[in-house]
Amino acid sequence: MGKVEQIERAIKALSPDELEQLRAWFADFDAVHWDRQLEADVASGRLDKLAERALAEHAAGRTTPL
Repeated sequence: MGKVEQIERAIKALSPDELEQLRAWFADFDAVHWDRQLEADVASGRLDKLAERALAEHAAGRTTPL
């Protein structure tokens, strides 16, 4: 049995309180991972073209105020 299958089995055996604790922990864990990936993408310039395009669309008046 692989790691994912082991984790699935362990999760299925959790009590409702334990499952809630896992959800909270994973939400925090996932947010930190996502933030690090975004920071790496920004630092590498990977998002530069998207930002330039958005700014050009805005300058051309093709955006909608929030």
